[in-house]
Amino acid sequence: MSKQFLRSGTSIGANIHEGVYAQSKADFVSKLSISLKEANETSYWLILLKKTDYLTLETYNSLKSDLDELIRMIISSLKTAKKE
Repeated sequence: MSKQFLRSGTSIGANIHEGVYAQSKADFVSKLSISLKEANETSYWLILLKKTDYLTLETYNSLKSDLDELIRMIISSLKTAKKE
């Protein structure tokens, strides 16, 4: 589970980084959409890691808070990109 968490978590940033150099607006939106899906998957693995007591409540809450903020930023960026 922790390896899946690592993979999906780092994929968020990798896709955002790719989006910075997107070839078009549609490509940018696509990369951010993939990042959002990866963030959702990361949330799933985070929940499982907490439920199996792999993470303390304090660590879980900290990571969840950071992840929720990142998701809000991605959603906001997607909304802005789709308006233009």
